[in-house]
Amino acid sequence: MKAVRIHSRGGPEALVYEDAPVPKIGKGDALIKVHATAITPTEFTWNSTFTTSDGKDRLPVVPSFEVSGTVHEVASDVSDLSLGDDVHGLLDFWRDGAAAEYVAARAADLAPKPTSLDHVHAAAVPLSGLTAWQALFDHANVSAGDRVLIHGAAGGVGTWAVQFAHWRGAHVIGTASRTKHAFLRELGVDEVLDYTAVRFEDKIRDVDMVLDTVGGETLERSWGILRRGGVLVTVAGDAPEEKATKYGVRGVSFLVQPNRAQLTQISQLIDRGTVRPIVEVIYPLSRAREAYERGLLGHNLGKLVLQVSSNQQPSEVHV
Repeated sequence: MKAVRIHSRGGPEALVYEDAPVPKIGKGDALIKVHATAITPTEFTWNSTFTTSDGKDRLPVVPSFEVSGTVHEVASDVSDLSLGDDVHGLLDFWRDGAAAEYVAARAADLAPKPTSLDHVHAAAVPLSGLTAWQALFDHANVSAGDRVLIHGAAGGVGTWAVQFAHWRGAHVIGTASRTKHAFLRELGVDEVLDYTAVRFEDKIRDVDMVLDTVGGETLERSWGILRRGGVLVTVAGDAPEEKATKYGVRGVSFLVQPNRAQLTQISQLIDRGTVRPIVEVIYPLSRAREAYERGLLGHNLGKLVLQVSSNQQPSEVHV
């Protein structure tokens, strides 16, 4: 099969488009014929990208942990998937990803693809969608009437968080550059702050939740705008206990986990037209390096996706 692999620790410059063996499935696995996979630009900074869960080197590796495709083979102990099923899911970070024509995945992590989406857009759901869902509902218990500030509201996680919070009935505040404000209002943001022109802490106070997807100084400046008892959830840094105690709030730093039930709930919302994935650019698999390099520049609108089943040129998606 054709695959994108990396043979040594590094960044996108080390990616190689080459022939690779079709992966073998183990107990509980399904072999997926990949139609599309979405990228996470920072995944080459994760130790899990290059090692097994017990710390052993596993180079060369295939990146990209969001998949949409068709079930090609299932292990003998898998009874809830059938050959030909269209599925999508978040893959195990300690195993090879989906930047290839086939990927071996844990069957329990796969959910039916939303019927209203093609594979390219279905691939943009699992990691960012689950991250936003788990941040808002598992870790912050966001409910109707809550005031929620989302940093990086136009990004991969942010666009999902905006839509989920709006659906739940929260008052949604987002930070983004001015060019993205109209788009974010269409998604459900009630207030948009241009982070290049104003300091959010000068405009916002007493929010119930902050979702940080940016980290660094933005994260540090966010503690003081929460109401007492509020919660700061970050996917881009640490949330030290002493910092949370100082401000009388709760801090959470977490890594998204595969969850079939939650992904199925998200798919139902998609098929009802309540939420939708945002895809900025579609690249052919052979140009994965270019996609990752673009991703690392930041300021993307939604996700970048690799289309595996076609060698089309990069396609700009207008939303």
